[in-house]
Amino acid sequence: MRHPRYICIHGHFYQPPRENPWLGVVEVQDSAAPFHDWNERITHECYAPNTRARLLDGQGRIINLLNNYAWISFNFGPTLLQWMADTAPEALPGIVEADRLSQERRRGHGNALAQVYNHMILPLASPRDKQTQVLWGIADFRHRFGREPEGMWLAETAVDMESLEVLAEASIHFTILAPSQARRWRKLGEKNWVEISGGIDPSRAYLCRLPSGRSIVLFFYDGIVSQQVAFERLLDHGDRFLERLFHGFDARREHPQLMHIATDGESYGHHHAHGDMALAHVLHRLSKDPDVRLTNYGEFLELHPPEWEVEIHEKSSWSCVHGVERWRADCGCKMRGDWHQKWRAPLREALDALKDQLDHLFSTRGRECFPNPWAARDAFIEVILNRESSGAVQDFVKKHGHADLDDVQTTDALRLLEMQQDAMLMFTSCGWFFDEISGLETVQCLLYAARAMALARTFHRDFEPAFVEALAAAPSNLPRFGNGSGVWNQIIRPAVVDLDRVLAHHAISLIYGSPDDENGGRVYSYDMEILDQEIRSRGRGHLAVGRLRARSRRTWNEAETYFVVVHFGGLDFHAVLGQDMELDEYQAFKLRLMATYRAGSLADVMSLLSSEFPGKAHRLDDLFRDEQRRVIGIVLADRFEDYQRSFEHLANQDEEVLNRLGQLNYPIPKPLRAAASAYIDHHLEEQIARLERGEETTLAGIEHLHERGKAWGYLPETTILEKIVAEAMKRTLDRIEPEADLAAITARVGLLLDTCALLGVKPDLWQVQNQFLGAFLELSLTAAMNAPLRETFATLATRLNVSPSLLGWRP
Repeated sequence: MRHPRYICIHGHFYQPPRENPWLGVVEVQDSAAPFHDWNERITHECYAPNTRARLLDGQGRIINLLNNYAWISFNFGPTLLQWMADTAPEALPGIVEADRLSQERRRGHGNALAQVYNHMILPLASPRDKQTQVLWGIADFRHRFGREPEGMWLAETAVDMESLEVLAEASIHFTILAPSQARRWRKLGEKNWVEISGGIDPSRAYLCRLPSGRSIVLFFYDGIVSQQVAFERLLDHGDRFLERLFHGFDARREHPQLMHIATDGESYGHHHAHGDMALAHVLHRLSKDPDVRLTNYGEFLELHPPEWEVEIHEKSSWSCVHGVERWRADCGCKMRGDWHQKWRAPLREALDALKDQLDHLFSTRGRECFPNPWAARDAFIEVILNRESSGAVQDFVKKHGHADLDDVQTTDALRLLEMQQDAMLMFTSCGWFFDEISGLETVQCLLYAARAMALARTFHRDFEPAFVEALAAAPSNLPRFGNGSGVWNQIIRPAVVDLDRVLAHHAISLIYGSPDDENGGRVYSYDMEILDQEIRSRGRGHLAVGRLRARSRRTWNEAETYFVVVHFGGLDFHAVLGQDMELDEYQAFKLRLMATYRAGSLADVMSLLSSEFPGKAHRLDDLFRDEQRRVIGIVLADRFEDYQRSFEHLANQDEEVLNRLGQLNYPIPKPLRAAASAYIDHHLEEQIARLERGEETTLAGIEHLHERGKAWGYLPETTILEKIVAEAMKRTLDRIEPEADLAAITARVGLLLDTCALLGVKPDLWQVQNQFLGAFLELSLTAAMNAPLRETFATLATRLNVSPSLLGWRP
């Protein structure tokens, strides 16, 4: 008798938290260009495509779409899901819907697993932090998926018995580990253990008995095929991927077999381009195969409960052969061979010592706010998940705080809880994973430490000097930093945000503010109120004077200030805040300042400011990164136009020279190439915009620019052009509605596609195809969809690499 065979593919989808700890948003990251940041880029390459993965025919045309998440086991990091909910809501519904669909297919068992909250290495965490990480992960899962999780992913699969106890106590039924983490195993009821290094049979579930008397089920994934998917480019060939999965079965086994793999989910599209399509191909083939069943861990566990038990290697993980040393020692696990990681141990020791101090402060001062501070911390996830709810804090305080807390004590409570959140976030595993203490991931952990210490300072506890001294023992690989203390002084300290910086940011921004800013508005996690403002212009400069109030949405801290901003023109801003002034003094000073600005020199203005409005100066550098970019763009817009006019003049003046040099195969001198390329880049963008708006109905303008550049070897900036054309097509298709001129819209998209062919650029059409298919589906339900229009859509479908058969079109 042949036993049933099952396949389960698990994807661990995760990015480290990248938010500015004070602002709660991810600021622009130039290394992720042309996207705003790495979260956005990886969502575009992986998380979103897996909600609508393409199945192609032999001609490379889409014949079907597959929500991969509905067919695989998966977990998402809670901090990543929070970012998605706030910033990329188009991807999240498909992920949630996939879990719902999988419950219908898998006997009520959903594909989604929970994850410990911020990817902390649990074996290195305190018992209290273990508990909070698990409870916060469960609460986030419940908030996103509307059900209780059956399984939970451990960061780096790092495990010890204490962590498994916490999972079991929280009603988690199972987790997934690497085969090397199994120490020994035996059949239930037998005496003798089997102990073969890395030799555990991954095709069954195992019971792990815990010291408390509880138990939890462990699955050990197939290490060989998982390795090939993650690191050996198995996803380059869908059929080979499928073949390797079947090789995981063994005809000699006399039990129902589960062939399952686990990798970073980013393998499916980010680490490996089009990995989502390879996965979709495999899933589609498996779903049609009568000899194997796609499953998830919950369903398999119900159908085939453990018949064997296992013991684990304590403090082991999937990404460090030395256990969990990668997160506390220079163990040799690294990405770059010529760099040391001697900084890891001192960093861990510094953060552990800081955590002890923060915990003591929380425990002692927290009792003034809560009957049980640690229970309140466990429940604080209710506030984190509902920050936009005006009543979330009040409900939380009413439920967990002392009955008589006033607003001041509530602010203390929030600061303590925010301090604890940062104190856990500073242990996010990625801070130790890579090779250099000044790397992005480690810096992020240090920024969380900085905010935690800033919050502690509001309770008159300054932990920073001792912490920075401890960092001096953490050597950097880069001479410019020397050690962790250098990283702190050069990167972390300048990045710290306080209410003064928020106020200065808003004061400077008011000069180029939008009408929405008239009453204040919002600066990320701060509410702003403009109590008074007056702005004057003179030449290219400006003067702003007024009064502002800022209030943190997260801690309820607030501050009020008078401000003066002098803009000398260009990128030269000088802002001063003044809090030590009475209202009548301010009003009199404001009148004198305005009169001086109107009739005097800027030297007179600065003299008056220096004598009557002393304070710390703030400059353009103090603006938060995205707003800084916006202001710079506005300030330099005229300069850019001047440059563009110069480039145009030079390009036209030298066109004949460029053509002749091209004919002679003479290397184009750099200044000539720069001016002519800038001219063509600019005019190509203009022509694409005109095509999108319907102001051009032919490619004549683009063809002229193309021929002009072709004569001397112009190379378009393909990455930028591809993004511009894709967004133009997306906006064009967005105009489709029953009353629109549908033929004209589809013609414009056709011209944009012709532009791509002419210029040799290949834009990512994923969103364009989605929009096209969505528009077709909506129109097909209306009277507007007639036979000629259906034929027009079928023609455009072919241009977009969509098979007309997907539209139900048969010519």
